[in-house]
Amino acid sequence: MTPVTAFAGKTAAVFGLGGSGLASCRALVAGGATVIAFDDNEKSVAAARDAGFQTQDLRQADWTKIDALVLAPGVPLTNPKPHWSVDLARAAQVEIIGDIELFCRERAKIAPGAPFAAITGTNGKSTTTALTGHILKTAGRDVQVGGNLGTAILALELPKAGRCHVIEMSSYQIELTPSLDPTVGVMLNVTPDHLDRHGTMEHYAELKELVPVRARHAVVGVDDDYGRVMAERLIVKKHPVTPISTTGLISQGYVAGSTHLYRVSGKEAEEIANLDGIGSLRGMHNAQNAMAAFAACAALGLTDEAIRNGLRSFPGLAHRMEEVGRKGGVLFVNDSKATNADSTARALASFEKDIFWIAGGRPKEGGITSLAEFFPRIRKAYLIGEAAEQFARTLGSKVAFEMSGTLDKALASAARDAGQAGEGVVLLSPACASFDQFQNFEKRGDAFRTMAKGLISQS
Repeated sequence: MTPVTAFAGKTAAVFGLGGSGLASCRALVAGGATVIAFDDNEKSVAAARDAGFQTQDLRQADWTKIDALVLAPGVPLTNPKPHWSVDLARAAQVEIIGDIELFCRERAKIAPGAPFAAITGTNGKSTTTALTGHILKTAGRDVQVGGNLGTAILALELPKAGRCHVIEMSSYQIELTPSLDPTVGVMLNVTPDHLDRHGTMEHYAELKELVPVRARHAVVGVDDDYGRVMAERLIVKKHPVTPISTTGLISQGYVAGSTHLYRVSGKEAEEIANLDGIGSLRGMHNAQNAMAAFAACAALGLTDEAIRNGLRSFPGLAHRMEEVGRKGGVLFVNDSKATNADSTARALASFEKDIFWIAGGRPKEGGITSLAEFFPRIRKAYLIGEAAEQFARTLGSKVAFEMSGTLDKALASAARDAGQAGEGVVLLSPACASFDQFQNFEKRGDAFRTMAKGLISQS
C-alpha cells in the first residue's frame, strides 16, 4: 500500500467504493487523513463501514470542512451529466481528483525521481502495460504494475528511488489527474470509444494526449490521425518523443514489419526484435504493443538485449488473444476483451484463414460493418446475445453463420466444425460488451476457457 501522507491532517470525501475507492480510503487513512466514504450502492457503503471507514451521505455533509473529493473513475465527471457528488463539490469549490492523482502527489513528496510509466490508448493499453512490467521484471528491476489494469495504484507498494510503477490509465482516470508527470508517457492509439462520457472525439483525444504531453519522454502511436497530430505537436515543441508505427511512414522512431521490429533513423533501419513464434504477441496490433513497450523500457534505461529477453518470455494476458490450447490442428483463442469492432479487427487480422468466429453480446454503435475486409478469412460465424440478428444482417450471404444464441452452444458448434475441417482457429472475439449474458468480459472469457479446455481434454 502507498500511504498518502500528502493529505495528512486534511479531510477527503471518497465517492465510489469499488476496488480503487476502498484502496483510496485505506491509503488516505494510513497517511493521516480523515475520510468520509459514500456510494450510491448501499451494499458498498455497508462494506466500507464494516471495513472501519467513516461513512456518510455526502448530500448531508458539511462541504466547508472537506478538502477534496476523490472520485472513482467510473463516476461521471461531465457527460452525460455530472454526478450529484460532483455538483456538490463544485458548488463548494472543492477540488475533484482521482486515486492516481493521490499517487502523483505522494510521489512528488517522497520520491520525485522514482520512475513512472503511464500507458494509455483506446486499444492495447492493458497488454502494453503488462508487457512493459514483465520486461522490466525480467531485467531485474523493482516493478509495480497496476492502475486500470488489475491492482489499484494505491494498493501497490509506495514509490521510492529505483522502483518503477507501470500504470495503465483510462481516459476517466486521466481527467482526474491534474498533476500527472510520468517519466515515460505512452499513447498507443485513438479510436471512437466512451463518447457517452466525453461528449466528442476531440475531447476524448485531448485527454489521451495529456499522458505524452506531461511525460518527460513520450511514446506515441502515429497510425491514426489523432496520434499523428499529437506527435507532430510534440516534435515542434522539441519535446522528447518516440513515434511508433505499423505502416512505416515515419523517419524517426520504431516501425513494425510483419513480425519484425525496427528502429528507424532517417533512411537507416535497424532490426531490434523478432516476434515470430511468440504466441502472446501475435498480430500487428501486438506488434504495436511490443514497439511501445520496447520504446518505454529503452527510455527507462534497459538495453536492447534485456528487452528482447522479456519479449520472448511474455506469457500474455487473460482474455486478450489468450491461447487456451489446441486439439489436433485446431487452436482455441479467448479474446473476450474485444468489446468493440476495432479490437476484433485486430484479432481477425492475426489469422489469414479458417477462422471459426464467435461474436455477439450487447452491441456498440456501428456494429461490425467495419470488419467487412476480414470476412473472407472467416470460415463460419457463430452469433450470440442481443447483437445476433444485427450481425446476421451485416454478414448476409458473405459469411456462413449460425444463430447460436449462447456461448456454450456457439463453442460446441465451432469446435465441431473446426474439428471436421481438421484445422483452423476457434476465436471468441465478440466485438460487443458482455452485459446481456455475463457480468463482465472476464466472466465471459472464463466461461469460454473452461468449456474450451473441457473440449480439448476429451479424447
